[in-house]
Formats: sequence, C-alpha cells, structure tokens
Amino acid sequence: MRREAALLCSCALLALAGCSRHKHTARTPAAPAPGWSEIGIASWYGNPYHGRPTSSGEIYDMEQMTAAHRTLPFGAIVRVTNLTNNKKIEVRINDRGPFAAGRIVDISRAAARNINMIGPGTARVRLELLSYAGTPTTSATYTVQVGRFFSEHEGARLRKNLMKKYQSVDLIERPATPGSYLLRVGRTSTQDEAQVIADEISKDVGIGYVVRLELRTHQ
Repeated sequence: MRREAALLCSCALLALAGCSRHKHTARTPAAPAPGWSEIGIASWYGNPYHGRPTSSGEIYDMEQMTAAHRTLPFGAIVRVTNLTNNKKIEVRINDRGPFAAGRIVDISRAAARNINMIGPGTARVRLELLSYAGTPTTSATYTVQVGRFFSEHEGARLRKNLMKKYQSVDLIERPATPGSYLLRVGRTSTQDEAQVIADEISKDVGIGYVVRLELRTHQ
C-alpha cells in the first residue's frame, strides 16, 4: 500500500509540474455509477446566492430541489437522507461546493426545509446517486481549488506564494460573477491524482478542495 501511495503521489506531482509546460490529452474521468454513496455533513444555501448563476451556468433558485457538490457530474440525481431524522429528498446537482472543511454537499433552501435542516443549518447525511438527468458529460478534468477572492490583489498574492512550489497556478475571474476570482492549482485526469495534490497544498496553506471541471460551464 505504501508503494502504491508513493507511486500515485509521484504521478500526481509530475502531472502538476507538467501542466504549465505543455498541453496533453487527459484520460476522461468516468462518471460515478448509480449506487455510489457518501456520508458526511450537509449545509444549505439561500440568499444572497438566489438569482445568481451557478457553476453549471443555471440561475440558482433556492426554491428548487438542487444542490452543490464538488465532484459529482452536473445532472446527477442524488437522494439526501438526514441521518438525525431519516427524512429523505432527491436533488439535482447543478453547482460546485461546498468549500468548507468537513462538508460534502450544499443543498437548496427548499431541500433543507423538506428534511428539517433549516434551523440547525447543517446535518449529517447520506448521499446516494440514483441516476442522471440526461447523459453526464465526459469532457471533464479535475483541479484543486484553493480559494475564492473578491479582491484580485489578494488572490494574486497567494498565487505568487504558491508558484514558488507549484508551476500550474491559475487565478481565474468567473465569467458569471465579475469581480470574483478563483485560485486553482493543476489539472489532472483522475480524482485520486487531484486529491494527492490537494493533500500536499493543504499542508502548505491549510486548504485545498478537489473540484470536477466540465466544459461549457461557468465554473
């Protein structure tokens, strides 16, 4: 296991180092199959995000049954079970997040209301992938998101520090929300490779989230 982990780490870091030097054709990340599941902490979001573009390009409506997840493909239909009361709802993934330690999904206000999560704000949940609304995109890669900034100067300062160690560090202004900048490190073809990079970055700056990127979105 140690040898395999070391090999994976080496491959991931080599991939990261090569990102800024040349372009290459990445292996297409497979979409998880129905039956995939995950347990962790859910949160919910409403205002001020209501009416704003999501990472998929859709306009966020907090009264619709939708959710944000960092790595599930857009269009994934997921059952969310509140493990404190066994209430269940189904949501469609159309956004990226949450970017908070220990959380695995951000659900809409309507979804939170249906599983009695509005008051507490968070709950321990089980996610179960049921199906996809349409065919999940296969035009995707993975990256590590280090932060979101509303000051280009602040983002550029952290980018400069990260570039001392990592070669592929991008500060990107989100087309859907001008004045909002995402700081991302690397591009990999698998989630496991990206996770190795995220773990390394977390040691350096205390934060790093693996994010699935899909073409033709506002991520």
